[in-house]
Amino acid sequence: MSDQILDNMEIERERGITIKSRAVTVFYNSDDGRKYTLNLVDTPGHVDFNYEVSRSLAACEGAILVVDASQGVEAQTLANCHLAIDAGLEIVPVINKIDLPSADPERVAAEIEDIIGVSALGAPRISAKKGINIKEVLEKIIEIIPQPKRKIDSALRALVFDSFYDPYVGVIVYVRIIDGILKPGDKIRFMSTSTEFNVIECGIMLPIRRQTTENLKAGQVGYIIASIKTISEACVGDTVTLADNPSKTALPGYRKINPMVFCGIYPSDGSKYSLLKDALEKLRLNDAALTFEIENSAALGFGFRCGFLGLLHTEIICERLEREYMLDLIVTAPGVVYEVKKINGETLFVDNPSNYPSDGQIEKVSEPIANAHVYAPSEFVGCIMELCQKRRGELIEIKYINPERVDINYKLPLNEIIYDFFDTLKSKTKGYASFDYSVENYKESDLVKLDIMIASEIIDALSMIIHKSKAYTKGRKITEKLKEKISRQQFSVAIQACIGGKIIARETVSPFRKDVTSKCYGGDITRKRKLLEKQKEGKKRMRKFGSVEIPQDTFLSILRSDLSDSN
Repeated sequence: MSDQILDNMEIERERGITIKSRAVTVFYNSDDGRKYTLNLVDTPGHVDFNYEVSRSLAACEGAILVVDASQGVEAQTLANCHLAIDAGLEIVPVINKIDLPSADPERVAAEIEDIIGVSALGAPRISAKKGINIKEVLEKIIEIIPQPKRKIDSALRALVFDSFYDPYVGVIVYVRIIDGILKPGDKIRFMSTSTEFNVIECGIMLPIRRQTTENLKAGQVGYIIASIKTISEACVGDTVTLADNPSKTALPGYRKINPMVFCGIYPSDGSKYSLLKDALEKLRLNDAALTFEIENSAALGFGFRCGFLGLLHTEIICERLEREYMLDLIVTAPGVVYEVKKINGETLFVDNPSNYPSDGQIEKVSEPIANAHVYAPSEFVGCIMELCQKRRGELIEIKYINPERVDINYKLPLNEIIYDFFDTLKSKTKGYASFDYSVENYKESDLVKLDIMIASEIIDALSMIIHKSKAYTKGRKITEKLKEKISRQQFSVAIQACIGGKIIARETVSPFRKDVTSKCYGGDITRKRKLLEKQKEGKKRMRKFGSVEIPQDTFLSILRSDLSDSN
């Protein structure tokens, strides 16, 4: 046993957050003398991972709503609770961290009832850290949450709710058995792909290891090993049945998730392209919200255009690729999907700046708008509103939950909150604010494509779609940073930010200059002028035929600094 036993990824331990849902089976001897099997799922809380939460809820009968006794109801708490209510689950509220000096369980219980509408008078007051009243939570689970409806005699139907790739046994599939019984030796069929495999091993997931069992029956949660070598053959949300006695109907599965944030991921060494492809396929098996397709950049070579649920999701995937698969990556600036209506009546959805039409073809451009809720102490209302106004926000409502806490509702453009909105919000509110959003619709906006040119050549990896009011500031910042990074040449190098054919910002990297007049100790001035004109012609010819090599780390440093300075 160890601390953070279910958060076993290195990144989870470092950041103190849950990234991946973990299913685990525990056994509990109740006060009534009966032994219960509890199938639990530890889910993430951040908005970027709410697809993980929705998938977990689809495999459950109830949910334990854990609320901080000092912070109270946060935005993520409310969002995840609504997901559970919409899924028709029984809710068991639990008030945690009662050992903290600032804990106020009575106030938090009242908040749960007022905001969420769930009775919290008998909610267990616990300290997970010190182990206070944990038994009370387990008794509440048995009392409130119904046990699974079981049809052991029916044809096998098992919901695939997760899977991951093991280099020794292939794909390990996590399932919840809805109907029937499964045992080693059975020939199973995945209903969406019609592929068939022989079950080699099945079992349950204990907190620290997998444990093999003779079979898995209806109501149980466990794993299947069946020598599945191809990653695409084990789809999350698929239904597993027996090949000999198949079920006539498949389970509903999961709704398809639409990525919110897109960026390009390239290997810094082009020869590692195939390794990056394999790594992305293995991560997608474990994270169904990740999407990717092949992309080619003139500056960076072959890579992938990847879709994510948010910027934290982007950071975590890139960090896992670098740590777990030992890859050195270049990541382009994140962007969202824009709706572009052309003059000829055609409508495009653009997630890549290189696919953005020219200004003469565009009738109007619309950007995704998020309905955002910020929960914070009332003393920070001013700085929160100032931040939202800077991000082109439109105030909808300010609602006081109680004299100390407030719910601020804003409509915000999605591309204004994917960069560093959450981090800035935390710093301005001393870490007390919480934030949640959902994308509602598209709204027409004055957007332009900002291109960066180096030596008259457009660098597609640095192109971005941006609001016109912020284009000059962004272009100026990028050109200034590029000037610091690009090494001097024998000729002057122009770094320009442009919108269409109009240059809005420029920096010049001055050339090396040899003193060609040093040998002239005297004589007519025309000798010196002649030598300088000859040098000038040579520089002009070099500028015409020469090329500027941009180091790979320049892209990385520019993109990272661009994100950090996006205030």
